Amino acid sequence: MSVEKINMPQLGESVTEGTINTWLVAVGDKVNKYDPIAEVMTDKVNAEVPSSFTGVIKEFIAEEGETVEVGQLICYIETEDSALSSEPTSNERNTNAQEKIDNDTNNEDKDKSMKKRYSPAVLRLAQENEIDLTMIEGTGRGGRITRKDVEKFINEGTTTTLQTEQKEDSSKTSRTVNVESGSSASTVVSETGDKEIPVRGVRKVIADNMVRSKQEIPHAWMQVEVDVTDLMKYRNSIKNKFKSDEGYSLTPFAFFIKAVSQALREFPELNSAWAEDKIIQKKDINLSIAVAKENELFVPVIKHADEKTIKAVARDIYELANKARTGKLTSEDMQGGTFTVNNTGTFGSVSSMGVINYPQAAILQVESIIRKPVIIDDMFAARDMVNLSLSLDHRILDGLVCGRFLARVKEILEGMNATTISLY
Repeated sequence: MSVEKINMPQLGESVTEGTINTWLVAVGDKVNKYDPIAEVMTDKVNAEVPSSFTGVIKEFIAEEGETVEVGQLICYIETEDSALSSEPTSNERNTNAQEKIDNDTNNEDKDKSMKKRYSPAVLRLAQENEIDLTMIEGTGRGGRITRKDVEKFINEGTTTTLQTEQKEDSSKTSRTVNVESGSSASTVVSETGDKEIPVRGVRKVIADNMVRSKQEIPHAWMQVEVDVTDLMKYRNSIKNKFKSDEGYSLTPFAFFIKAVSQALREFPELNSAWAEDKIIQKKDINLSIAVAKENELFVPVIKHADEKTIKAVARDIYELANKARTGKLTSEDMQGGTFTVNNTGTFGSVSSMGVINYPQAAILQVESIIRKPVIIDDMFAARDMVNLSLSLDHRILDGLVCGRFLARVKEILEGMNATTISLY
């Protein structure tokens, strides 16, 4: 028998870490090679980690809720050796016994050294809460400190503080959190009846990603108003027949995706990514779209959107949304996005500023289509109007090129009607 390591795999382009959401096996379980052993969550996708070997799960190194870097050890598995050794002689047994003693001593020394090997998640949590890790007794392998050990230490320490506070003010319950603002610190205290919601799972990943985007990307914002009356008139006239023939809906969003992808071909500067010492202008136009499932948000990708018909785009939107709702999105579905188009109009929004999907250069919010009076030739007319709100990375883009891009998207959309639109 031999013990092998299973490490955190690369689960997507530019993914550097993942959070163990759920272990799908237990210690002692027999698994086959490629069987799923854990569900892992990244900022791009939820995915299952397959076993690299056939054998028996020996020990978990990463716990549920712990964030692990790509390539870092997550568990041990015991496998059968391909060749069986012969029965050892008495001399070999004596030698082996001595080796076992030596190994036990070495392992004890190694276990002691493990105590000071901290995962990135543990270090980050300790730094955020100004905790001295030498004060914590680890429960992991070899006394290693796990994320849960740190969280327990925080909760126990806070509980002690609160017990003192409660003597002074019985109306204040639950825990105290320090929130830094500039150079000063304020205290947030939950009152009686308040509900505390732990930040973990998908919400934690979203929070970390949004903080990184806002901290690293200098955001700028601009907006245009577009008249889509003719487009909506055409779409409404054929939507029922389209759904009957194709089996899925022809949403207005499909027309916006098509217009944006066409404009990106003409203004490739917006189809770029920041890479520290250079800007990478992407050849392919792969549009990320936001899809919600209860409290979870996914950003699957429509690949080569500029090469697809409106019908094909509508089908991709339908299939990706259905995959998200049924938990069937794959890492491949989430990879390769070069520009994000967010359908905020679904929620009734009329004006918003999106946070850029790092490391892309921009994100476009398609707001609600509102029918309202507009002056045309000095006369009021009822028109279908929509705002397009663009957030841009000011390191990569400036207002001039983005203004021209938005003007082109507006021109394409306002030119869509029963005569010009081709679904196929």
